[in-house]
Amino acid sequence: MKLSCVTGALLFMLSSAQSSASDMDTMKQEAADTAQAFVKQLGEAMQKEMKAGGPVAAVKVCSELAPQITGQISRDKGWKVTRVGTRVRNPMLGLPDPWEQKVLAQFQERVGKGETFEKMAFAEIVDEPNGKYFRFMKAIGVQPQCLECHGDPAGMKEEVKALLQERYPHDQAKGYKAGDLRGAVTIKRPL
Repeated sequence: MKLSCVTGALLFMLSSAQSSASDMDTMKQEAADTAQAFVKQLGEAMQKEMKAGGPVAAVKVCSELAPQITGQISRDKGWKVTRVGTRVRNPMLGLPDPWEQKVLAQFQERVGKGETFEKMAFAEIVDEPNGKYFRFMKAIGVQPQCLECHGDPAGMKEEVKALLQERYPHDQAKGYKAGDLRGAVTIKRPL
């Protein structure tokens, strides 16, 4: 009788572990899909505005449209979806918390080892004072077109510099080169 109880308990624990791994895989895939959809939507809007109005219009996409998109996704999903940067343009929206800082540092190490941004992501379950959360980050790399607003200020158009100074007086998100780690889409989901 005792042996069957122990066997039953072990089978339950194995089943729970498999279920937890399956749940984690499902959450990772949902988060990756959400991050990818956001990046695609933002990228399409950015390209459209760059063609229509150049980099000045692109600044408006990042400053106005991106927070609207992440806000809508957050409301629809019940998750916190946002972007954080390695160098912050808007300290009110893009400042990474300690967990995000740790993951950005890991991403930087991975970049240094030659990993591409395409699939660079990280997820884990985190215990925080307010409860348990599924946390996910998807790396964002600097593309050549990003340099219009995030590159060397000496090479930026004067109207872009003026708009950035107006909208982001504490801007640190410049001086990047193509291929640098810009930041990440970050998702925080309560469990």
